[in-house]
Amino acid sequence: MITFLADDHYDAHPGAALHEAIAGRFPIAFAENDLSPLEAPGFAEKTELLILNVIGETCGQPAPSAAAEKAVRAYVEAGKPLLLLHGSSAAFWQWAWWREIVGLRWVRGGDPDGVEPSTHPVRPYRVDVSKCRHPLCKKLQPMDLGEDEIYTRLEQVCPVTVLLETTTVEGTFPQAWENTTPWGGRVIGFLPGHKKEIVQAPAMVANAVTLIEDLLAKK
Repeated sequence: MITFLADDHYDAHPGAALHEAIAGRFPIAFAENDLSPLEAPGFAEKTELLILNVIGETCGQPAPSAAAEKAVRAYVEAGKPLLLLHGSSAAFWQWAWWREIVGLRWVRGGDPDGVEPSTHPVRPYRVDVSKCRHPLCKKLQPMDLGEDEIYTRLEQVCPVTVLLETTTVEGTFPQAWENTTPWGGRVIGFLPGHKKEIVQAPAMVANAVTLIEDLLAKK
């Protein structure tokens, strides 16, 4: 079972848009603006893949509970995989241990580690497959995307392999990556996708499906 948790992301609902596009392909338990599934009995044992499209404490959502942190920590320490969509490297930014394992971290204002905030210019952009021998780079496809947020200037917190990237007037920035947690679990970050029409663009959906299938196949 996949557990897929999202916030409404300022009424853009990107997580819900992706869930709508892929729901028939995978067994998914989806919730929006609700982290309580993390506290359900057996969450860590029953979940094969945790997908997040959440930025902690945005959209009027409360901070995750101590029980939620315990459950997520148990899941991660079991070596299970994470798919972090859009700004979800900041899903649980309050937890120091989480900030150290997400690969490339979306940094919010007032960061507890004092890191300069990340940025998101808005314009049409292209995402290219990185020049890399990672097997996923043979499966992912480039994307020409309409006007949307471009997540840039994330903080690298541990070694990563960049899978997708974009080049803008500001520079070249990763748009998807893979890293490994200290407990051996795979983490894939996939940044593009704020507006519904961007999230549901055919290439976006195809790339999301590729990443999910790969995470489920290689645990």
